[in-house]
Amino acid sequence: MGTLEKSKMQDLQDIIFTDTHKEVRAKAHEVARKYLLPQAAKHDHAHSYNEEAMSAAAELGLLGTWIPPEYGGTGVGILGLALVVEEFSKADPSFGVAFAVNALGSIPVIMGGTEEQKQKYLPGVARGEISCAFALSEKFAGSDAGGLSVKADKVDGGWAINGEKKWTTNGSRADLITCFAVTDPKSRSRRISAFLVEKDDPGFAIKKLEDKMGIRMVPVAETEYKDCYVSDDRLLGGRPGLGFKHSMMTLDWARPGVAAQGVGTAAGALELATTYATRRKQFGQPIAGFQMIQSMLADMAQQTEAARWLVYMCAAQADAGVSVNKTAAMAKCFATDTAMKVATDAVQVFGGYGFMEDYPIAKFMRDAKILQIYEGTNQVQRLVIARNLVKEAATHDYLGEFIPQEHQETFTEQELVTANT
Repeated sequence: MGTLEKSKMQDLQDIIFTDTHKEVRAKAHEVARKYLLPQAAKHDHAHSYNEEAMSAAAELGLLGTWIPPEYGGTGVGILGLALVVEEFSKADPSFGVAFAVNALGSIPVIMGGTEEQKQKYLPGVARGEISCAFALSEKFAGSDAGGLSVKADKVDGGWAINGEKKWTTNGSRADLITCFAVTDPKSRSRRISAFLVEKDDPGFAIKKLEDKMGIRMVPVAETEYKDCYVSDDRLLGGRPGLGFKHSMMTLDWARPGVAAQGVGTAAGALELATTYATRRKQFGQPIAGFQMIQSMLADMAQQTEAARWLVYMCAAQADAGVSVNKTAAMAKCFATDTAMKVATDAVQVFGGYGFMEDYPIAKFMRDAKILQIYEGTNQVQRLVIARNLVKEAATHDYLGEFIPQEHQETFTEQELVTANT
């Protein structure tokens, strides 16, 4: 096989939906219809957590979707996670976040934990008994994940963590927080380590609950660590200095879940807009009969479907063990941009009603915005995509003969003077 053929084949990945994939999606749909659609507005207005829906998801085994079978999960991986998150987000985007953050907080254990750490935590996550959070961001370290200031000092038998984390989604109700801290300030490549902090650890506290524009159902907190002691057996992977690697690998794996939130949010907004357009009458007919509205709905549908299959491809690649650094960035960026655009256009279709909090479409627009920001801003995702493209271009020798190779003659200053006299 030639270089061109190999390059093309690397971008292909079979997307196989097993019976188990279909089962978890159907269960998620059941939870969404029974517990999310009827209760989303109530929890949004009250800034309260939908415990009933999460309990139902746990009872149906959905919190084991991404957990390997040997640790009590269903083993349908990242593709299964994407299917479930999409269904939840379609009914209530904030619950999609609340569910997916458990994957974000536990994937570091799956990817980098010791066998003892996996046995200790993952079965509880799969049963819905251990809720998770991921504490990476700080006030002055958002996109710059390497610029952390929270530190962990070695003490007898363990580590003492000190500092503050910002925007810890699910932080106030998590039982397990994967916290990233500086353990070797002098090192560039092994500066950061990850720790498995439990909510009852001495020195751990919730400093503040954020008042948010959207995703109001799920709490987002500032978490504080004051000589927070964790024993050596809760250093992720059992060795210091692996934190940056763990965080980047986790985000690559978790981004299909964020992208699935985008797909679900877009799909839910599209369904609301289409339903409204077929029932709202102006000038004696449903507004769905007007070409301007039809054009908007058609664009919204195309963008949503394109995002959906990009997410499925990325999730399937992750499950196959293929590097998803580029495709995860593409899926996250495209799907969440789509969610924001589709939700905004859906509000426009609703007209004045779309601006009112009496109906869920305004909430979809508010919830969609954070998707473009967290787990790597979409501007950063574009940088990741571009860097991958530039790296790949170095392998395109087979295209060299098709690229301009012209030579520009130049003259020294003296030659130019001589030629003009």
